[in-house]
Amino acid sequence: MKTSAERLAALGCAGLVAVTVAGCGSVTDAVKGDSGGKSITMGTSQLTGSLDPAVSYDLGSWLVLRNTFQSLLTFPAAASTPTPDAAKSCEFTNAEATEYHCTLRPGLKFSNGHPLTAEDVVFSIQRTKKIDDKNGPTGLLSSIKGVEAKGETEVVFQLSTPDATLPAKLAGPAGAIVDHQVYPADKPLPNDKQVGSGPYRFDSVEALAGSKQLGKVVLVANDKYSGDAKLRNSKFTVRYFDKPTDLKAALDKGDVDLTDNSLEPNTAAQIQSEQQGGKTDLQVVEGDSNDTRSLVFNTKDPGVANVGVRQAAAALLDRKALARDVFARTVQPLYAMVPTGVTGHTTAFFDRWGDQDVAKARKALTDNKVQIPVKLTLTWSRSRAGSGEADTLKKQLETGGLFQVTVQQEPDWDAFRKGWVDGKYQAYIIGWFADYPDPDNYTAPLLVDGGAYHTGWDDPKISQKLIPDALKQTDRSAASAAYAQIQQIVADNVPLIPLYQNKAFYAARSNITGVESTVDTTGFFRFWEISRSSK
Repeated sequence: MKTSAERLAALGCAGLVAVTVAGCGSVTDAVKGDSGGKSITMGTSQLTGSLDPAVSYDLGSWLVLRNTFQSLLTFPAAASTPTPDAAKSCEFTNAEATEYHCTLRPGLKFSNGHPLTAEDVVFSIQRTKKIDDKNGPTGLLSSIKGVEAKGETEVVFQLSTPDATLPAKLAGPAGAIVDHQVYPADKPLPNDKQVGSGPYRFDSVEALAGSKQLGKVVLVANDKYSGDAKLRNSKFTVRYFDKPTDLKAALDKGDVDLTDNSLEPNTAAQIQSEQQGGKTDLQVVEGDSNDTRSLVFNTKDPGVANVGVRQAAAALLDRKALARDVFARTVQPLYAMVPTGVTGHTTAFFDRWGDQDVAKARKALTDNKVQIPVKLTLTWSRSRAGSGEADTLKKQLETGGLFQVTVQQEPDWDAFRKGWVDGKYQAYIIGWFADYPDPDNYTAPLLVDGGAYHTGWDDPKISQKLIPDALKQTDRSAASAAYAQIQQIVADNVPLIPLYQNKAFYAARSNITGVESTVDTTGFFRFWEISRSSK
């Protein structure tokens, strides 16, 4: 699977057999709560440069695209199973999960009034694959061998290999449907020309001064929308900020009404504390997140090639202390690759190694004839906690005198990424933002042939047996046993150590409501749920 580097961040599902939806709502009969039509403004420090779905594959763009484009399917709030969106129904039509069929809702239109048909769906998929942007979402569509329109409402996908996660992949912006009459087939469309069929349409797009990065996107209710979303506001603005501190300053001044989950962790914790003490008019909504962070090893490096070294490190880490002392409990300990809230989650690392068991660590080293103390270099680039994260891991690893750890920072993210790809580092800290809430997205792209983390480790049982077998299971819960085995193998061999799972902290002014309805592990923030009360 091709994985964009944007999904690897230094800051710290179920397939369908046959799904149908009964009816569709109208945007025009549901807008309420936005007094005077004033825009609700959301701030984020997740910068992005493009809004064309064929080349956009980062949090800053997907935040907007999920609300302006329809896909065949979507993820309802707090769900791990996608349901129809532009489609009326979708299903796998063979037992091997290699053919997928969707029927569109009737009467769909883009915001410019053009009809949305099966031709547009086919064009959108083929266009993304043809453009094949190196930082785009093409890798999510890699299992699609061909896609064909059958009349105006029928779409058939032929897959090169079984892929029961295809519905989940199509449920995000990688599956966004664009207008074939507007979009060029072989290059991106400028940001100010974007046309979708989602709940909102683009009103204006501005870049940051002197930059190619977006500065502000203004959206208004799309009166051509035909779907299930019930809008609670008629205008929504997204503002982009270069740093979390700039975002917090804008929130304090009232320039934004709410933020996404990109404030610094201690800032969010402070606002939450002040809220509880009645010292601020801001509120913090805490929810689930599917973002994870791991300590990764280059298993080809002689210093960590011995499995005993990596096992000892796994036994020495204290994730609870890391979450408490460094991140002010804005993260939660993670003991397996698949996070809490996603089907297939286990506690394989805790079951195998516990939390900071020095005796287990020493035994792992002596059993594997490793000389003590082990000299280890730990590299990091960026962290929401600054140097505190790496320094705490160093202290934990040096407990009992089993390791001597040198911490080094590579502040340039591109240089850091190149460093781990080139095998320059022994151990390094990386975050992962999943594309969809399925255990496959936390395992296959990170494990097969060394994965996106470039660990140099590959287990044939995982890559040749367990993952292919799991991808045949259209009932995704039936694949849980395979993912449990995968996570146990990883806990035994330790090519990486899961550290923590982020929590989501969205700050908002006291008169903003609905945030709690849209913060969940799907990673899909639904603008239409947000409204402004009269108080």
